[in-house]
Amino acid sequence: MIKNRDIIVFGIQAWDIEIGSNCKNIAMEFAKHNRVLYVNPPLDRISAIRERKTKKIQKRLAVKRGKMEDLVSVQENLWNLYPKTLTESINFITRPKLFDFLNKRNGKRFCKDISTAISRLGFKDYIVFNDSSMFLGQYIKTFLDPVFYMYYMRDYLTKNPYWRKNGVRLEPQLIQTADCVVNNSTLYTEYGKKFTAHSYMVGQGCDTSLFNDQKRKITVPEDIQAIKGPIIGYVGFLSSRRLSIEIIEYIANAREDWSVVLVGPQDDVFADSELHELNNVYFLGSRDAKALPNYIKGFDVAINPQLINDATIGNYPRKIDEYLALGKPTVASATKAMEYFKEHTYLGVTPKDYVNLIEQALEEDSKELQEERRAYGLSHSWENNVNEIYNCILKVQKVSA
Repeated sequence: MIKNRDIIVFGIQAWDIEIGSNCKNIAMEFAKHNRVLYVNPPLDRISAIRERKTKKIQKRLAVKRGKMEDLVSVQENLWNLYPKTLTESINFITRPKLFDFLNKRNGKRFCKDISTAISRLGFKDYIVFNDSSMFLGQYIKTFLDPVFYMYYMRDYLTKNPYWRKNGVRLEPQLIQTADCVVNNSTLYTEYGKKFTAHSYMVGQGCDTSLFNDQKRKITVPEDIQAIKGPIIGYVGFLSSRRLSIEIIEYIANAREDWSVVLVGPQDDVFADSELHELNNVYFLGSRDAKALPNYIKGFDVAINPQLINDATIGNYPRKIDEYLALGKPTVASATKAMEYFKEHTYLGVTPKDYVNLIEQALEEDSKELQEERRAYGLSHSWENNVNEIYNCILKVQKVSA
């Protein structure tokens, strides 16, 4: 464990993001034993124009004008910085030298804002943790001079059109610059090792206390109790970009005696799909995150029917930890990231695989297997995840000494 240090965390997600964030969870865990400055991404010019009427942009413009504080205390040992800098929107530029020149200027301005916060907080000998910010992150060592610089990869961003344009060239440079790269997927770990000897798999955390059925009373909600079993269930955003509607339809059609229960909001493609015409498919809609353990507890088998493509193959599926923490038999798509869970899950590729594996999971389920799954899922806490990150820092520092 690392204690009584100063840590700067920044990346591609702001503190006031509306969805869950690995980076925020990691920062809060850091702050249990260290002082932490969480830096929001700076406001860029195009967003300032296009989204100027939104509450989020209005707040940043107010900070820029000095009408609101830029440095805010979130909790003990944790501060959030809203940079006053307005960066230029440059990702449309295809000429590398011009992009790099303007990106360095953006980075210098961004780091100047961070430096003022460092001075006000009295941070010294600080560690920098960069969550996937491959553009602004290029010049952190130059302008902030941290004692240790860590890059965190948790998504295959260069497969995304926005990041691909300049990221294919720049991310390897950043990985080489960083003292260490930590990853939540074996795929990203292997990618990182192409450019540095210090690329490590640290897994990921989740709020295991919320899914610990032995330490808190988790009851199955009435709306799922009324559904005939066995229940094959999924929790999360129903996104056609991530999930296979074909697999879900096949499961429901192949086994009409099973009930397929989907808990979460759905995109337009899911809303218009033929799944809504099937009598044994139930859309329960959005539920508060704190209620999700109750729904998972009502499943006989939990599923994660991801599409397998460049965008999903390396993604760490946090819901698998949640399923396993409640001891549920789990069938998921055989992505590269799922190799991490292969001893405790059933992995398939085709719709037929899913039906066969669900049948197998129902037949084999036992109290012994439930306890093994539960122990494995509960081991993936944010505390353990951050301890793995600390271990990587200490390992690299020992090698460098």
